[in-house]
Amino acid sequence: MASDRRLNLAAWIGLAVAVAVIVAAIVIPAATRWEVWANHFPPLHALWAPHVGLGTVPAIVIALLAVRYATDAAAQLSWGRLLISAFVAALLWSASLALVDGPSGLGAILESSYEYLPTARAITDVPAFLTEFISRIPLDSVDNWPTHVAGHPPGAVLFFWVLVQLGLGSWQAAGPVVLLIASTTPVAVLITLRRLGAEQPARAAAPFVVLGPSAIWMAVSADGMFTAVAAWGLCCLACAATSHGWKSTAPWAIGAGLVLGYGVMLSYGYLLLGVLAVAILVAARNWRPLAWAVAAALGVVLSFAAGGFAWWDAYPVLVERYWDGIATRRPFGYWVWANFAALAISAGPLVGAAIAAVIANGRMARDWTAEHRVVVIVAGAAVLSVLLADLSQMSKGEVERIWLPFIPWMLVATAALQERWRRYGLIGQLGFALLVQHLLFTGW
Repeated sequence: MASDRRLNLAAWIGLAVAVAVIVAAIVIPAATRWEVWANHFPPLHALWAPHVGLGTVPAIVIALLAVRYATDAAAQLSWGRLLISAFVAALLWSASLALVDGPSGLGAILESSYEYLPTARAITDVPAFLTEFISRIPLDSVDNWPTHVAGHPPGAVLFFWVLVQLGLGSWQAAGPVVLLIASTTPVAVLITLRRLGAEQPARAAAPFVVLGPSAIWMAVSADGMFTAVAAWGLCCLACAATSHGWKSTAPWAIGAGLVLGYGVMLSYGYLLLGVLAVAILVAARNWRPLAWAVAAALGVVLSFAAGGFAWWDAYPVLVERYWDGIATRRPFGYWVWANFAALAISAGPLVGAAIAAVIANGRMARDWTAEHRVVVIVAGAAVLSVLLADLSQMSKGEVERIWLPFIPWMLVATAALQERWRRYGLIGQLGFALLVQHLLFTGW
């Protein structure tokens, strides 16, 4: 590990950079009247709307309990109890923040005409839906898909179609389902780290993976569900890479491929999870699961192609629609760096300190322990993924939601911080989340 002094300095620099980028992204458009085409409060898709609500008191109580007990509980609980606690805490924290906007905060956004649920209710013929999907992506096509439907492969709509078939097609039912699924994300991340031999870093990072501002967007956005699917796919891959013998490796690897393969049908950006998948195999020092996982993932993608939706045909059409829409108006000169401000708001400013600490450790590779090596590799892969997403120019705005699948893996970097940084940093993360949710209306 880097020396305490070097780590402390790196953390301060990282935190200062994160805060400075957030402030600049808010102040510059307001001061210069630079139209960056965000929803009134760049860099977030949000409105300035100070308010309190039904979830205010529960959220504050949970935050206070977390400050008092979370760090010690993460270190001392048995592993099974830690996982259960992580799920329950994530669920209660997300729900309480959502309820700051009142009961509608638990899923009313899913009824938006831009969202998947209304389209899912209208599907009467799944094969026909898949066959005509690509033709309805272009903005100038007859009866073109709503924004989010057009911007994603059909797997996202089909998830909600299944809910409709199960009688869960109202937002009052679909919202809690999404919330429950999203709240399993920390469990998958913690299991992954432990399987890779990094239980102590997993315990150190647990409060930050479970609690933080990202819960605002995880609660009932479809991207929260995407994040959970990604996490469990990567978790299965870690289980495969740390299993012994093909009878154990193959089922986990096939499961990873099926989950991640379906993930590619949820979001085009899922391809960037390949960076994290490779990182997990590198951390495990085992490439045996790769062939099984790739074959299973291709099986999912090719099954959709056989049903009428070919990913490789759809993506160029989606790019054209993207540039025919608001993306053309959003200036790259702003969003190329303001995206990271939105990310720092969603992940919490401490993510800057954590990444800086990882970089400081990375420069001292000769001092790595096996556990520190896992943290550096996994967190570094998450950072690389968002850098690639940013430079692709296919992410301009709303990344506080779109980049959710990468945030838990970035927050693994908090394990590289000194203990006092983690204790005080948790206070900052929780307070920051409460401020964001009570000062802004994000819609989520």
